[in-house]
Amino acid sequence: MEISDLKGVPTDQRYIGKRVLRTEDKKLLQGQGSYVDDVHLPNMLQAAVLRSPHAHAKIVSIDCTAAHELKGVHAVYTHADLTGRARGRAPSMLPNPAIRFERTQELLTSTEVTFAGEAVAFVVADDRYIAEDACGLIEIEYDTLPAVAECRDGLRPESPLCHTDAKDNVVAHIDMGFGDIDAAFNNAPHVVEETYWQNRGSAHPMETRGYLAEYHATNGELTVWSSGQAPHHEKKNLVELLEWDAEKLRVLMNDVGGGFGPKLPFYPEEALVAIAAVALKRPVKWIEDRREHFLAVTQERDQWWTVRIALENDGKIRGVKLEMVHDNGAFLPWGIITPYISITTTPGPYVIPAMAAKLDVVYTNKCATSPVRGAGRPQAVFAMERILDKAARALCMDRAELRWRNLIQPEQMPYDAGFIYRDGSPLRYDSGDYPACQKAALERANYASFAARKAEARRQGRFVGIGMASFVEGTGMGPFEGATVRVQANGRIVVITGASPQGQGHKTTFAQICAEQLNVPLETIDVVTGDTGGISMGVGTFASRVTVNAGNSVYIAAQAVGEKMLTLAAHLWKCETDELLLVGGHVARRSGIEQRMSYGELAKISQGMPGFTMPKGLTAGLEETKYFSPAQSTYCNGTAVVELEVDRETGHITILNYVMAHDSGKLINPMIVDGQIIGSVAHGIGNATLEWMQYDENAQPTTTNFGEYLLPMATDVPNIDIVHLETPSPLNPLGVKGAGEGGTIPAAAAIVGAIEDALSEYGVEFTEAPLVPQRVFQKLKEAGAYAR
Repeated sequence: MEISDLKGVPTDQRYIGKRVLRTEDKKLLQGQGSYVDDVHLPNMLQAAVLRSPHAHAKIVSIDCTAAHELKGVHAVYTHADLTGRARGRAPSMLPNPAIRFERTQELLTSTEVTFAGEAVAFVVADDRYIAEDACGLIEIEYDTLPAVAECRDGLRPESPLCHTDAKDNVVAHIDMGFGDIDAAFNNAPHVVEETYWQNRGSAHPMETRGYLAEYHATNGELTVWSSGQAPHHEKKNLVELLEWDAEKLRVLMNDVGGGFGPKLPFYPEEALVAIAAVALKRPVKWIEDRREHFLAVTQERDQWWTVRIALENDGKIRGVKLEMVHDNGAFLPWGIITPYISITTTPGPYVIPAMAAKLDVVYTNKCATSPVRGAGRPQAVFAMERILDKAARALCMDRAELRWRNLIQPEQMPYDAGFIYRDGSPLRYDSGDYPACQKAALERANYASFAARKAEARRQGRFVGIGMASFVEGTGMGPFEGATVRVQANGRIVVITGASPQGQGHKTTFAQICAEQLNVPLETIDVVTGDTGGISMGVGTFASRVTVNAGNSVYIAAQAVGEKMLTLAAHLWKCETDELLLVGGHVARRSGIEQRMSYGELAKISQGMPGFTMPKGLTAGLEETKYFSPAQSTYCNGTAVVELEVDRETGHITILNYVMAHDSGKLINPMIVDGQIIGSVAHGIGNATLEWMQYDENAQPTTTNFGEYLLPMATDVPNIDIVHLETPSPLNPLGVKGAGEGGTIPAAAAIVGAIEDALSEYGVEFTEAPLVPQRVFQKLKEAGAYAR
């Protein structure tokens, strides 16, 4: 036992709220990351997938003879070959009683393909080149069928069926609402109506999907490396599909190059690599190429909204009626959660006494949809904020003033917004100051002087406009996330969590939380993520939930370890715990006796030594595992204000100024939050002006590479002026809220509103996104802009 003074030991390790540099970046920037394709195992085989070229067809026959005979091919699987190896379809996720006909994807299609890109055969060979060549040798006879290419068409009685064994194309129909909607619209002084559309896009992370499976025949253990978002979720699905012993299955998600939602659902390839690895008793890897990503990875947005809003003469909202049709593609990889989130997001930060919503979710012969960054909220905000712009024109009222008059006030918190949210609890906003957020954004954007700037620009022959949009986002949903905090005998501290980062900076954030609670230097913390062998339960990284759930788990577990160290030291020194403190990696006396013991020494003692008895009630080891379960979601909010210029002759859009005011509660690391906001704004700019996953009238995808599907470049994304507001959530110890999606949610509404404002003298109205230059040009031409 060491007894010495505390000279040179730091006494205050405060990290929460600090702009600490990300600890995980160095190895990634130096090319030392460990992504799935960086993992190379002895005797490893490579796989390729043969996909349907048709959006809808019956499979008449499959002949794999030539593929089997190709040198270097080890296995060729079709649906018939999977009998006895796995259950036939992906597990049902997020069941909902409103779903009339639930259909998840088969691992390999048996008789009917329902979108172009659906997996039909799986080939394993010595290398990817041979596997691809073998795919080309498989002969499949198809009998093509009529396809459903558009969700509104799919609702018509005469529409072809997406699935021929279904009675219609309706996944679900939901009527929901609150308040007296008839009273709201009866004799309303003003009723404004419009139809809006946001088309398909996807996430397109830098790293596509990838899976590697290794079977250990000696002990029956199966290890799977994945580029996913939720290791425990993936493990649970594999256990169910393969009927595998959960104790003998480990899923690893080391470094993951982006997720944004589409890497969360279960895909056939995850199970197929495992099936092949077990059968061949050799490691099997499959890495998705970019064209496959365009064809087979879930997409989003694709909704049609008809909105009616009733208002008083002073602009106060009386009620809102919504009718929404959501295109879910051919399958339900994540239930109907996206359109449900859309509907329940619509009230936003506004007092709305009554609302009635009708939702139709429709199958089409296109790639399935599931949440992509924003998860249904951008569509809802687009519909609500654009109808407010139109209402402001109808009332001859400033757009900001109309919004201001309807904002929920901070003294009304917690505020019941009327709906039941996705987590099953009432849509109850826990905290926030929405007027302050809008005011901060408008002031930073110099909104008050914009009219003068616009007039000056017109004198110069330029067209500038300004747009705004506000939102409220449910974040931090449960059911739980866990964390283990362990002090090792060498004095280093390990944090283990089931949350799996894909670039969010979790390792830095968790280290900051733990270091502050245990009063140690940040560099003494090691964070382990994405390993089902490290912690028994986890939910995953999605829905802006990790800092709320896993962050608070780390906080609680670190506090418990600290209390354990104080109890152990008090036992050793025969004193009370309140006489001690944690300081610089040591437990020390408060009294000035200058006694101290390092955390490492205490860890050694707690692991057991001859003649030592643990204090009553204290378990062995300086280790605690805690799970945080939030009572409900916590709600962040924000306001975006965009000033831009439109080139009238080409329709090209240049963003001049982009302000994002955002309140995500207490900030653990403002620099990391800045990065999340900037990244999500960039995603939103793409959604608003560039990204469009297009299909033709036969449901054939026509944008299957980055020459056709455009992502924003650095030149498209201006400097983002971020205003942080911090209203701590009362629902968790850290007071945090989610921050990963807020920049995306209002972007399309604010940008399209600004484009419309810039061209207001032509009377054009824009009701869709993305608003690509050719569409702007077309609308101007229709308005006679070029005839003047």
